[in-house]
Amino acid sequence: MVLWVATSAEHAGTSGEAVKRRGIIACLVAVAVSGFASSAAAADCKNLPGPETNWQECNKRQLMLGGSDLKSSNLVDTDFASTDLSGADLTAANLEKATLVRASLAGAKADKANFSRVEAYRGDFSGISAESALFVSSELQRADFTGAKLKGADFEKAELGRANFDKAVLTGTRFSVANLSRANLSGALFEGPLDFDRAFMFLTRIEGLDLAAAKGLTQDQVDLACGDAATKLPAGLRASAKWPCPPDDD
Repeated sequence: MVLWVATSAEHAGTSGEAVKRRGIIACLVAVAVSGFASSAAAADCKNLPGPETNWQECNKRQLMLGGSDLKSSNLVDTDFASTDLSGADLTAANLEKATLVRASLAGAKADKANFSRVEAYRGDFSGISAESALFVSSELQRADFTGAKLKGADFEKAELGRANFDKAVLTGTRFSVANLSRANLSGALFEGPLDFDRAFMFLTRIEGLDLAAAKGLTQDQVDLACGDAATKLPAGLRASAKWPCPPDDD
């Protein structure tokens, strides 16, 4: 097809008609290539799970995929709503813009995975290993990260309202510009600083945490959050007069 295009252009010369003809031919070639690529991607939706699987934009809702090996897979914009991915191997997988609403990734391996811009309302990430994973700009309201290993994970600009990080390992985790409204960080485990630069911390539970080395933490954030007498703050910051907060029963 490329040879035919070149030959046609040669015979047509440099006239306006030749230019118009080349444009039409180029468009037809682009449409054909695009259609072929789309068909190939759609056909992959029927493939069984395996390393480097291409399920981009596929519908994988309400399936039992626990324990599947999906290392380095292309799962961009895949719909996993209410799907069981517990214990799955998602190491270095790309799940950008995937739907994980009420999905279970409990105990999954997802180190260096990309969860940027996922929609994961009430997602179960308990016990997941997601070290150095990206959760940038993700919707993670009421997500459960109990006992998760999140060393070096990046939650920049993530929506984490009422997310639970009880007993999660947060060493080196970034919450820059994240919405941590009513999120529970009490009981989290970490060494060194956490990054709270411009994070929204309305009623964020930080009871008992040693945040003396925290980055980006301001007095305004402290005044919004919920700490207690055991909470340690960076030099120059003081406990809020409203501490301790009443229990959050919701």
